Amino acid sequence: MTTKPEAADEVSPAPRDDYAALTATVRELVKVMREGGIGRLEVRRGDLEIHLAVREDGAVSAATPAPAPGPAAVAPPPETDEAEATHVITSPMIGTFYAAPAPGERPFVQVGDTVEVGQTVAIIEAMKIMNEIVSDVAGTVVEILVRDAEPVEYGSPLMRIRPAG
Repeated sequence: MTTKPEAADEVSPAPRDDYAALTATVRELVKVMREGGIGRLEVRRGDLEIHLAVREDGAVSAATPAPAPGPAAVAPPPETDEAEATHVITSPMIGTFYAAPAPGERPFVQVGDTVEVGQTVAIIEAMKIMNEIVSDVAGTVVEILVRDAEPVEYGSPLMRIRPAG
């Protein structure tokens, strides 16, 4: 004889199940945004926050703000004259840094490359959504601070650019 377990006895879903459900929910939210012409959407549930926004090119970008970093968070870039004369591009979200549009392809930028404002310099994958990271300054790439496919946190320094002029 089998009986249905009491609610208190039920097993909560595994983290992988939670992730799959969250990914499906985000995809559904993106679909609703596109179909409804919604430009920005924020969802909060407990301590989870999801921010979705339509970019100028029509793609939807996602960000899941991180809680305030603890003392062992991201190390700041070195404090030298070189660092003071450069601009640091930081990650706007938690995710995985990709230097190229696809495995085996040429990186968006390399040290020594000149970049323009709005030029894609990397991708951050968050919840299976590829988010283009664009330069907010024109100049020369001085240093790339993370390796390809490396996880990054909100605010992690990604690269340093020496501004033009």
